[in-house]
Amino acid sequence: AVGMKRVRYAVAMSLDGFIAGPEDQFDWIVVDPAIDFESFFDRFDVVVMGRRSYEILRGHEQGTHGLPGARPWVFSRTLRSQDHPRVEVSDDPVGVISELRRQEGKAIWLFGGGRLFRTLVEADLVDDVEVAVVPILLGGGVPMLPALAGPVSLTLEGTETFPSGIVSLRYSVTRGGA
Repeated sequence: AVGMKRVRYAVAMSLDGFIAGPEDQFDWIVVDPAIDFESFFDRFDVVVMGRRSYEILRGHEQGTHGLPGARPWVFSRTLRSQDHPRVEVSDDPVGVISELRRQEGKAIWLFGGGRLFRTLVEADLVDDVEVAVVPILLGGGVPMLPALAGPVSLTLEGTETFPSGIVSLRYSVTRGGA
C-alpha cells in the first residue's frame, strides 16, 4: 500500500541456493570493497531476523552492533526479552511486521532466516527480494527459502555485478495479478 514501509529480504546466497553452510558458517561470503555498505545500511531503520540468525550474529565479533542505526527485532518462540535487552523479542512476526510497516521511516531489513522469509512472504509482507549471489557452490547448508505453499511472482528491478564475481539481483514482489 502507498505510504507503507517496504520490507526487503536482502541476503547473500551461494550459487546453489544456501545462505549459510551446514554448520551455519558464513565465512564464504566475500566482502567486496566495491559494495557500498554505508548506503545499503542507510536504507533501513529496522532490522528483523529469526532466532538462529540472531544467535549466529550475536556470536560474531560485531554482533547486532554491526547493524548501524537500525533497531533490531528477533522473532522467536523460545527467547525471553528480559534476557536480550539490546533487541526487541517477539513470537508474532506477522503482527509485528504489519504494525512496523505502518510506522513512518525507512525500509525494514529482513536480515536473515529462510523460515522467517517464508512466513512473511506467505503472509504477503515482503516487498523486495535482494540476493547477492556469491560465486561458490556449498553443496549443502541452510537454504535461502524452505518450501513455499505456492509460487510467488517477482519482477526484476535491477542487477549489479562486482569485481569479486558477486552478482546482485533486485526483485520486487508482484502483487494483484500484475
